[in-house]
Order: sequence, then structure tokens, then C-alpha cells
Amino acid sequence: MRAAALLFGLLALILWQAAVQVSGIPPYILPGPVAILRAFMADPALLLGSLLSTLAVTAAALLASCVLGVAMAGLMAASTWARAAILPWAVVLQVTPVVAIAPLIIVWVGDPFASLVVCATIVAFFPVFSNTAAGLAAAPSELVDLFRLNGAGRWQTLWLLRLPAALPLFLAGLRVSGGLALVGAVVAEFVAGSGGFASGLPTASWRPATGCKSRACSRRWRCSRRPESSSTRAWAHCRDGCCGAEGRPKGGVS
Repeated sequence: MRAAALLFGLLALILWQAAVQVSGIPPYILPGPVAILRAFMADPALLLGSLLSTLAVTAAALLASCVLGVAMAGLMAASTWARAAILPWAVVLQVTPVVAIAPLIIVWVGDPFASLVVCATIVAFFPVFSNTAAGLAAAPSELVDLFRLNGAGRWQTLWLLRLPAALPLFLAGLRVSGGLALVGAVVAEFVAGSGGFASGLPTASWRPATGCKSRACSRRWRCSRRPESSSTRAWAHCRDGCCGAEGRPKGGVS
């Protein structure tokens, strides 16, 4: 079975590389596996450092979502008042696009790593929360009655019966939240412009067109024309460092 998965992945890579070469797609639009491997070998330390940064945000967000999801689901299972108070806001948080609120979170939190973790936690929180809540509510009713007959309290029933019964659904939600935490971390890094892999996407999106390597001018200003901005230092850096006297990129790109 593992060999079949490896063969399928290898076949997909071969077809990918062949499609890129036959169609003549520029590598800055769709790089092939060979080009990606060459880029990695050219600077592995940078890419591995970005990978570790993104994985650190993902792991912290997954841990936070597990703690918050299980705690809130437990409160909902123990109290109907807590359920009425928590559930609507959890649904509102789930349907809120993190891209829309990520800039506000970055400004409010201040610390870059903590703000990225908060954004990724918002994305990864709901599957753990909803699955755990469903598992806690799915405890067999006859066992709940048996606990009551033996004088078990609400919290004893929660700890000894409902939580073990919810474990399969919790693990299923944890599997989904693991992938969502990574997605949330990448989206937050893209918006913040700092962190791991996604922090360089806004810069790399137009670099192939100009050849500009400057990070100062790559975020908001293009070398091909003078920006309509009050900041002239970035323009001067772009002009002197990577552009000609007329404000055009060096290398013949107009």
C-alpha cells in the first residue's frame, strides 16, 4: 500500500515536470519539480528556517485550539447556560474570514509570533470544539442514568464518562484542525509579511517581472514607475540599488 502511494506521487511529479516543459510555462508562474529542487539546493538554510517558523506557529495554534476547544466543549456539556452563551459566538468566529480580521489582530496583539498564533488558532479552533461537543453529547444515555443512580455528580460524569466517550470524535476533529492550523499560519504570514514561507509571497509575486531583489521596494513599490507615496527613501533605494536613472529595472526589462 505504501509503495502504491509512492508510485502515485512519483508519477504525479513526472507528469507535472513534463507538462511544464511541453507547455513552456515560465517558471515564475508554474515552476516544475526540478526548478523547485534547484531553488531549495541554492539556499536550503533560508527555506528550512522558514519551514521551522511556520511549523512553530502551526504547533502553537494547534495546541491552543485543542485547549480552548476541549475547555469550551466541556463547559457546554456541563451547563446549558454555558452552551447558550458559547455556541452562537463560536459559530460567528467560524464564519468570519481570518483574512479580514488578521490585520486588526496583528495591530492589537503587537508581538508578531503571538499574532500569527492567534490568527491560526481562530482557523483551527472550530473542528476540535464542534467534534468534542458532539462527542460529549453522544454519551450513552443508559450509562448517564447509571452514573446518576450511583450518586455521581455532574463533573464526575463529565470526567469519567463523557470525556472518554468523546475521544474518537475529538481525534477526528484534531486531524482536521491540524491541516487548518497550517493553512491559518500561512494566511497569517502572508497578511503580516513576516514569519515563515508565506511572508515572501507578496515580494515574490512581482520580482520575476523586474528582477528586483530589494526587500525595501518589493512590498509596496514597483521599480517600473515612481510610487504615489510620501515615502521617498524606499523609492531612492529602489532607484539606486536595482533600477536605472529613469526608474526602470536594470537588465532591459521595461
